[in-house]
Amino acid sequence: MSSSTTSRIAPTYVWEVPVRIWHWVMAACMVVLAVTGYLIGSPPPSIGGEASEHFMFGYIRFAHFAAAYLFGIVFVWRVIWAFFGNQYSREIFVTPLKMLTADFWRGFIDQVLHYLFIKRHVRPWLGHNPLAVSAMTFMYALGTVFMICTGFALYGEGTGRGSWAFSAFTSWVMPLLGYSQNVHTLHHLGMWYLVMFTIAHLYMVVREDICSGETVISTMINGWRVSKIAKE
Repeated sequence: MSSSTTSRIAPTYVWEVPVRIWHWVMAACMVVLAVTGYLIGSPPPSIGGEASEHFMFGYIRFAHFAAAYLFGIVFVWRVIWAFFGNQYSREIFVTPLKMLTADFWRGFIDQVLHYLFIKRHVRPWLGHNPLAVSAMTFMYALGTVFMICTGFALYGEGTGRGSWAFSAFTSWVMPLLGYSQNVHTLHHLGMWYLVMFTIAHLYMVVREDICSGETVISTMINGWRVSKIAKE
């Protein structure tokens, strides 16, 4: 079955369990990473008293590093699952191929007009619509790769030359992007880039769940895309 259908769709199992787990774990990690990353870039005031009795900033860094490890692991898991899951699990990784078709661009333009409140009704899509999948690919997926590479490059600075992070990331990211402060700045800007994506993503899914004829938010909870029109 293709991603697009007629005005009504039959209940379809779209998001498999591994994809749903990835989505919610990734979302939680992004919240922790954004909050702790901001605090690392703009540290809170020092706490009075004996320094050895306080470890607040250490806890902030630990939470950031732990969430970063989990974020990287679930992203790799998501990439691997694209080879084993259903057709919808591969959507965000094959967008450049879909962009070669006229059907993709017709759907893309329709969705843009729909979100601008120019076009009231658009056809339903079982997985991501063309506008959403473009954002997932070029903002989330590429943004995530950038953040993982720059983040672990900075982490490798602290762990040293003998660490896996230094060998896998620091050794080539630093020469490519410049000295350490450049990477810090770009990593910080990347955080705001993903924050903006998240805000846009939340707006789109809430709007579609309200305005479209199909379930959207609940689909990422139970996996099923169901036509609300068919229930009436």
